[in-house]
Amino acid sequence: MDCSVVVEAAVPVYDVESADEAVRIAISKTGEMLNPDLSYVEISMGSRHSPSGEELPPAFVAADEALVALELEMTVFNVERTEHASRIARKEIGQRLENVPLKILRVNPIADDDGSESESESESTETDSDVSSGDEPTENISDDSDDDNLIPEFDELVEDSWGLLTVESPVDCCS
Repeated sequence: MDCSVVVEAAVPVYDVESADEAVRIAISKTGEMLNPDLSYVEISMGSRHSPSGEELPPAFVAADEALVALELEMTVFNVERTEHASRIARKEIGQRLENVPLKILRVNPIADDDGSESESESESTETDSDVSSGDEPTENISDDSDDDNLIPEFDELVEDSWGLLTVESPVDCCS
């Protein structure tokens, strides 16, 4: 399953005069920290709301310093669950954004072109149901006697090695 993960970041910005300037600097600063490793992360302004529901600007400016809310969106591929996708996104982004608080806003599974879930999830569901019903494919069952012949025993390896390392007569090898 592939997921789109949106992470909220609180980016500190210094020496700014307005909220618009703070947002521009925060986006630029975040882009520099993420590139080139995470150039596929989309950066946009976050949204903030007051307790009464009123929409606020994405930056809070006080004493020429600002705290800017940004939304970072990335796609995580081949995950088992949405929790796994959120942990991966938070780790990848968090490693590059030092001292920036992060919060997972939403995780959305991405549907295939036909609108169904990805193949990896449907395959894992089939595998889980096969195992739980006790029906295992006969081709996966192996005979233990064949495995013994594939890997030599430790004692055999040691004996073979000692045979190569011993020298019968030091005079013969030097002449």
